[in-house]
Amino acid sequence: MAVVHRRAREGVRSVWLSDHTRPFVIVLVEAANQQDHPLGPFGHLGVACASREEIDRLYAEACREGRPTRAPIDAGDPVGYTARIADPDGHSLELSFGQEVGLTVQSAAKG
Repeated sequence: MAVVHRRAREGVRSVWLSDHTRPFVIVLVEAANQQDHPLGPFGHLGVACASREEIDRLYAEACREGRPTRAPIDAGDPVGYTARIADPDGHSLELSFGQEVGLTVQSAAKG
C-alpha cells in the first residue's frame, strides 16, 4: 500500500492508501479531539459507485433493512456525493460518486 493522496484542513488530516491494482483506496483520517472505534462511524472503507442513483438505491435498501445509515450528501470536491451504511457489526461503508479515486491512484502511480 502506498499513499496516493493526502490533505490537511481545520484539524483534520487524511491519506488515501492504494495497492495500485484497481480504483480502491483505504482512507485514514486523523481528527483532533475525536475518538472512534475502528471503522465507524467516521473511520470507514469506501466503495466508488457508478452513479448517484446507485448510492440512493443502496441507501434506501439499508434503511428498509433497519441498518444505521448517514443519508446521501453532496460534499463537493474532492469528497463528492456520499452516503454511509453500517454493517451488522457497526463498521462503516462509505458509498461515493465523484471522488475520482481511480484517477488519483493512476496519477500517483505515474508520478
